[in-house]
Amino acid sequence: MWHDEAVNRRHLILTAAAAAAALPSWLAAQPAFPAKAIRIVVPFGAGGIADLTARAVGQQLAEQLGQPVVIDNKPGAGGVGAGEQVARAEADGHTLLLMSNGTAVSAGLFRKLPFDAQKDFAPVGLIGTFDLAILVPEGSKLRSLADLLAQVRAQPGKLNIATVAVGSTQNLAAELFKTTAGIDAQVVPFNGTPAVVTALRSGEVDAAVEILGPVKTQVTAKALRALAVLGDKRPPGLPDVPTAGETGGSLAGFQVASWNALAAPAATPREVVARLNRELQAALANAQLKRKLADLNVEARPGTPEQLAGLLASEIQRWGDVIARAKVPRQ
Repeated sequence: MWHDEAVNRRHLILTAAAAAAALPSWLAAQPAFPAKAIRIVVPFGAGGIADLTARAVGQQLAEQLGQPVVIDNKPGAGGVGAGEQVARAEADGHTLLLMSNGTAVSAGLFRKLPFDAQKDFAPVGLIGTFDLAILVPEGSKLRSLADLLAQVRAQPGKLNIATVAVGSTQNLAAELFKTTAGIDAQVVPFNGTPAVVTALRSGEVDAAVEILGPVKTQVTAKALRALAVLGDKRPPGLPDVPTAGETGGSLAGFQVASWNALAAPAATPREVVARLNRELQAALANAQLKRKLADLNVEARPGTPEQLAGLLASEIQRWGDVIARAKVPRQ
């Protein structure tokens, strides 16, 4: 009896040792994930919608993972510096990139990048989407998107549409809107959202395409009027603002939305990426975080790494075509 038990114990020990030997080398050598603070590199400055989104999500992830989540703002150069930093970081899941449609835009805007957006990152998952809107001053005679289209067609080339700098999401969204609607209007770039709003309210320009979140309070205060949003549904809190697609005609089905997501360096182990995705999906299901994001006009849209990879590929193709049609100089 004693001999049989000893044999069984020895068999279990040998079996466990064999199983450990069969583990992938990275798993055998790695401590439990996460082993330290996680850093999210944000390609935009503090205080913007991307930064605020990253901080809200990071706080919830920190609670779930039991490790700090640090936001590292690296603005400038169209997000190229931030992307390069993450692409070259240690691929252990502790350094992540706040990816956005700006990542897709950069692929078509820059002649040469120090990374390949599709090959040098492991998609973790989408965080959410946020609306862009077509705005006019509150005192404008344009009451609807149909009014704007009618005016442009009656006076081709005279209507001015303000956006943030050439190559920005807002700028390219305006160019895509022009092409889709088949109108002749002038897209006028400014240095930032405050300059766009100033030009709009002073009457220097007739309309603007801007991310809704930063100007939503001015819309609700009736300093600006939103003729339409460019997403697929009316914005929460502004049920009277239609989508551009509701105008019909060539704009039927027209959709443009900004988005944010998380990505890791390409060589990050699949098991770590899967864990990060599970935690991100759980965070985005948290009622408190969803409310925080909604206050920023961000709609939480959790998804799989594969879905994010598909979105990135389609966005690179889409914005590359827009850049080519608009003849935006490559940088």
